[in-house]
Amino acid sequence: MDVWLAILQVLTLVAILAALHRPLGDYMATIYTTTRDLQVEREFYRLIGVDARSDQSWQSYLHSVLASSAVGVFFVYAIQRAQTVLPYSLGFPAIPEGLSFNTAVSFVTNTNWQSYSPDVTMGYSVQIAGLAVQNFVSAAVGIAVAIALVRGFVLRRTGTIGNFWVDLTRGVLRLLLPLAIVAAVVLLTGGVIQNFNGFTDVTTLSGGTQSIPGGPTASQEAIKELGTNGGGFFNANSAHPFENPSAWTNLFEILLLLVIPFSLPRTFGTLVGDKKQGYAILATMATIFVVSLTAVTIFELNGAGTAPGLAGGAMEGKETRFGIAGSTLFASATTLTSTGAVNSMHDSYTALGGMMPMLNMMLGEVAPGGTGSGLYGMLILAVIAVFVAGLLVGRTPEYLGKKIGPREIKLASIYILITPTLVLTGTALSFAIPPVRADVEATSIWNPGLHGLSEVLYAFTSAANNNGSAFAGLTANTPWFNTALGVAMLLGRFLPIVFVLALAGSLAAQDKVPATAGTLPTNRPQFVGLLIGVTIIITALTYFPVLALGPLAEGLQ
Repeated sequence: MDVWLAILQVLTLVAILAALHRPLGDYMATIYTTTRDLQVEREFYRLIGVDARSDQSWQSYLHSVLASSAVGVFFVYAIQRAQTVLPYSLGFPAIPEGLSFNTAVSFVTNTNWQSYSPDVTMGYSVQIAGLAVQNFVSAAVGIAVAIALVRGFVLRRTGTIGNFWVDLTRGVLRLLLPLAIVAAVVLLTGGVIQNFNGFTDVTTLSGGTQSIPGGPTASQEAIKELGTNGGGFFNANSAHPFENPSAWTNLFEILLLLVIPFSLPRTFGTLVGDKKQGYAILATMATIFVVSLTAVTIFELNGAGTAPGLAGGAMEGKETRFGIAGSTLFASATTLTSTGAVNSMHDSYTALGGMMPMLNMMLGEVAPGGTGSGLYGMLILAVIAVFVAGLLVGRTPEYLGKKIGPREIKLASIYILITPTLVLTGTALSFAIPPVRADVEATSIWNPGLHGLSEVLYAFTSAANNNGSAFAGLTANTPWFNTALGVAMLLGRFLPIVFVLALAGSLAAQDKVPATAGTLPTNRPQFVGLLIGVTIIITALTYFPVLALGPLAEGLQ
C-alpha cells in the first residue's frame, strides 16, 4: 500500500510540475530580459540611486550582492537584539548575541538553520520584518546570480553581466511576492493558521491546561517553501499541524519548494536560445531526484527490527498523517533543494535512510537545487563535464559556444572544492580541538558513537550547503556551533558566488565560436549521462571516507 501511495504522489507531483514548467520558465525568462520597469520599481531605483539601464561588471555585481547581504545581516541581528521594545514581542527577551549572529547569517544566506525553538523565542515583529523579509531577498539573490551566469553564456565580448539591483527587485516583486500570495491563500484554505493571537490557554480532554501558540504562519510558510528557505514558524517545522495540516497540504508544500528550481532549466534554455539545452539540464536533475527518492524510500520501507515490523514500517519520527511515503518524498525534496524544511525527523531515519538526505546535500543540492543556486551549481558541473569530455578526445572543450579554457576550469574547480572543504574542516575541528570536543560530546551529542559523528557531519553539511535541516539529536545552540556553523554558512554561500560571477564575467568577455564536427553535443542523452556521472563521482571521491566512518558504518552494523 505504501509503495502504491508513494508512486501516486510522485506521479501527481510530476504532472503538476510538467504543466507549470513551460509557462513559469518562460515567464521568468521574460522577467529578466524585458526593458520595461514597473512604476514601483522605478521609484525604488530612484530611492537607492540606481540606473536601471546601466549594466555592471562581474566585480560590481558581486559588490552589490555582498553589500545587500551585509545590510541584511546587520538588520536581522539588530532587530533580534531589540526584540523587547518591538510590538508583538509576546514578552520574549532579546535574543542572545551568539544566537542572533547565527540566525542573521542563516536567513540572509538562504540557509534558515535554526538553533532555537521559533515559537517560544521569536516575536511576530522579528518573524515578519526580519526573517520573512530575508526569505524573499535571499531567494531573489540566488536567482539573480544564476541569471548572471546564464548571461555569461549569452553575451559576446562585453564586460557586463546585468544589473544586480534590477534582477533582485524584479525577482521579489514580479516572481516571489505574487506566487507567495497565491500559495498563502491556498495554505489558508488547507488549515494553516494566520493570526496575531499570541498564546491561548485551553483545557485538554484529560482536564489539564495547555498553551497553544498562534501567529502569521501561512504567509511565512508560503515563502519558506517557495524560496527554498526552510525556516519554520514552529519548532517542529512542517511536521507541525499548524504549518502542514494534512496529506494534500504536504504535497502542495513539496510542489512549492520544487516549482521554481525545476522551471529554471526552461528559463536557461529560453535565454540561451536552445530549449534542448534546458531539457538536458532538467533530465539530469530529474534522474538524480528519482534515484535518490527511490533509495531513501526503500531504506525506510524496509527498516529492519522488531519495532518497525510491529509498526508497519520505520515510523519513528514520522507523522502518521503523512506516512513513510509522504515523509521520504518531503525529505528528498527538501535536501535536493536548499530548503531544509522537514516534516519528519531525519535523525530518526534508519542509518542508510538518514544517509540519503545527507548525500543529497553533498551532491551540491543540484537536483534541482535551491532557487537559482541549483541551476548555477549544475551549470558549473556541466562546464567540468565538457572539460572532461574534451580531455578524452583531445580538443579544447566548448559549452554553448564558449571555450572552456584554463581560467574557466580553475574557477569551476575552486567552486566545487569550497563546500567539501568547509564540511570536512568543520567536522574535523569539532573533534580535533580538545576543549571543543569535550563540549561537543558533553553538551551537543545526545547519541554518542557512530551516530554522533553523523549528527555533526550532517550539521556542517547542511550549513555549508545552505540547506538548514538538521539531525534533531544535536544541540547546536552552543558557542562553538553558533560560531562555526555561522562561518560555514557565510563562506558556503558567498565564496561560491564569487567564483560563479567571475566565471560569468570571463564567459561574457568571449566571443562565440561556431560548432564543428568535433564539438560535443550538450543537448543529448549521452551528455546527460556524462553530467550525472561527473556529479556522482565528484561527490563519491570527496565524501566516501567520512561517510564510511558514520552512516555507512552504522548501517552495516
